[in-house]
Amino acid sequence: MESEPERLNINSLVLPLLFVPSVEIFFAIALVVILLLCSALISGSEVAFFSLTTNDFERLRQDKNKAAERILHLKEKPRTLLATILIANNFVNIAIVIVSEYILRQLLPSELLNAWSETFLNFTGLIHFFTIEGFAVVFNFILTVIGVTFLLLLFGEVAPKVYARLNNISLAKFMATPLTFLITIFRPVSFLLVKGTGLIENKLAQKTPPGVSVASREDFDEAIDLTVSREKNTQQEVDLLKSIVKFGEVAVKQIMRSRMDVVAVDLRSSFPDLLKIIRESGYSRLPVYEEDFDNVTGILYVKDLIGRLDEPDSFEWQQLIRTDVLYVPEGKKINELLKDFQSSRLHMAIVVDEYGGTSGIVTLEDIMEEVIGDIRDEFDDEPEVLYKKIDDFTFLFEGKTMLNDMCRIVGVPISKFDEVKGEADSIAGLILEKVGFIPKMEKEFVIEDFKFKIVAANERRIEQVLVGLPK
Repeated sequence: MESEPERLNINSLVLPLLFVPSVEIFFAIALVVILLLCSALISGSEVAFFSLTTNDFERLRQDKNKAAERILHLKEKPRTLLATILIANNFVNIAIVIVSEYILRQLLPSELLNAWSETFLNFTGLIHFFTIEGFAVVFNFILTVIGVTFLLLLFGEVAPKVYARLNNISLAKFMATPLTFLITIFRPVSFLLVKGTGLIENKLAQKTPPGVSVASREDFDEAIDLTVSREKNTQQEVDLLKSIVKFGEVAVKQIMRSRMDVVAVDLRSSFPDLLKIIRESGYSRLPVYEEDFDNVTGILYVKDLIGRLDEPDSFEWQQLIRTDVLYVPEGKKINELLKDFQSSRLHMAIVVDEYGGTSGIVTLEDIMEEVIGDIRDEFDDEPEVLYKKIDDFTFLFEGKTMLNDMCRIVGVPISKFDEVKGEADSIAGLILEKVGFIPKMEKEFVIEDFKFKIVAANERRIEQVLVGLPK
């Protein structure tokens, strides 16, 4: 007889689950399913439309059907399209939450939730800290939030966007007509949203210093990684796009050949000496200087000597020097230099420092290599950047190696040392910027978690550096 109350208590917990749902519940569940389908289509259409490439649009132009025409029309106003998608998706998601809450309230009446809460509080001993009705409300809220959030994330966001990424054209065609209809319905709201975001962008643009974009290069790099790198064997495309993004930020000093590595000709050299220098260097253009390299008088084009190879040793080759020399400062951006090369029809420029002295030379090939990587021909017997890979985490570099080249070789972002390098552009310059003096051999320094060990140095410069990557 003593077990009877307990049996009745258990029945009070279980029996409410056995009732037959009403017609209203069935309609509500069907409505949630329809709303989830709408949410999936609208959410997927965002990815479908904004992942279309130039080639996709070209194919759509060739299709010449109504759906393709609607897609091309929608792409002309991307802000309005995006605003409509977001507004419609929010309305649908809110409706899902409201209907789901109604379903749970009907399936889980307050009496059942109170019974569950009382059992849980008695079992855990928390009955003295919470009221049964208050805990039932919290319990209902948790069930609603977890259940609805799971449904929206899985069926309204993740799954449709994965599908849309793989079938963007077909989904865009399917959704072109509904989105055109939704744009008409939500036009007043989307107009206010687009105008509002425009005002915010204008305010941000006014507060942003000249020459600084609202989106950083890191943001662009991350966007490139998220879009291009999804396909296989696209690392070369990723590197190319990142090089294009940073193209306008690179200074001439970062890509130039320093004066110590420049092959130049003294104006007073004899014709046999000139031919010897040309044969040994293999270059097609050579700077010509008078007395020292700070006084460059012109450029000698080797092709101008082709018809003069049979001239006697006394031949005055100086008459072939071209005096139209392009001088550029070290801080000039390479995108501006490229325009100078195009307008002047020159392929080489002399780089000068702030005092007018010659720092080195820069060529059109140097600019192209900054975007597409090293350009090697049949005359390049050895790589431009001399280094030795000891193991996966250790490299031996020349001290004069540019930081950009080192970063590319070891596989780290070229902006890795931007905050600590100061005016330095080479490995040796980075170390000198850090320590302030020319260190002796075997000295080690840690910069940005990289270990730099001096392998060879003299009183004037750092010759070789062992670079250890962070593990």
